[in-house]
Amino acid sequence: MRRLAAAVALLAAVVITGCSSSGGGDSQVVATTTEVGDMTRQVAGDRVHVEQILRPGSDPHEYEPRPSDAQALAHAKLVIRSGGDVDGWLDPLVREAGSDADVLTLIDHVQRHGDDPHWWQDPRNGEAAVGAIRDALIRADPDGAATYRANAARYIGQLRALDAGIARCVAQVPPGERKLVTSHDSLGYYARRYGFTIVGAAIPSRSSQAQPSAAATQRLIDQIKREHVPAIFPESALNPKLEQAIAREAGARVAGALWADSLGPEGSSGATYIGSLAANTQTIVSALTGGRVSCRL
Repeated sequence: MRRLAAAVALLAAVVITGCSSSGGGDSQVVATTTEVGDMTRQVAGDRVHVEQILRPGSDPHEYEPRPSDAQALAHAKLVIRSGGDVDGWLDPLVREAGSDADVLTLIDHVQRHGDDPHWWQDPRNGEAAVGAIRDALIRADPDGAATYRANAARYIGQLRALDAGIARCVAQVPPGERKLVTSHDSLGYYARRYGFTIVGAAIPSRSSQAQPSAAATQRLIDQIKREHVPAIFPESALNPKLEQAIAREAGARVAGALWADSLGPEGSSGATYIGSLAANTQTIVSALTGGRVSCRL
């Protein structure tokens, strides 16, 4: 609560003085998370400036506002958010900005499963989100409708090809061997789409900020042993020490890190939304098959 109060105070100060500021004051569209930022840029192209709040490799559950973020929100024409608890911190900031910007919440436009906010782990939800982004950009900038439609159509084609490629790759793993243990409960949509079983998570919560109990950790270790899970997958934005300890106790190995709550920096395998899902699939399939299967996506 102290962090949130400080954020609101910061934004209020920027709203008062921001009209003469540079940088974020020029923003037309603000996107909250790295995944949403990438999707929005793919549809917007060069026609509008997209200001992304979260930086690559950051944990959205640990977000702390910066002055540049506050400026961007104060002057935004459109705000595009992921929805759920990955960017629940946005609401008071937008309210305090006093802005008339439209706010698009993408989780309201996808196939949602309970309160799991990680909808983008299913490319079909990515396709639905892109359609919603396209329509919101057209409402905000009707003159750019042709550009947004063309960009969205191209990108949706890429997402459909990705979905088909992932399905072909995963099909090479026997269904009984499609078992996932991750840092936190972030791959539910991916697992449901491609036929994986979520055995458990080092942090048994959809928020990376939860704290596992010793009893919960021991139960996970025992389950990994019983089900002969060969690998544990840490996440790129989190410290892997807990996963390493669990792997040692369970006789499993620590596989390559997955892009879960955040995309990676430029030049990394997870620098884009499409790249992150392709890289995750390659990492998962290779680890679960002991390197016998390798896919090019």
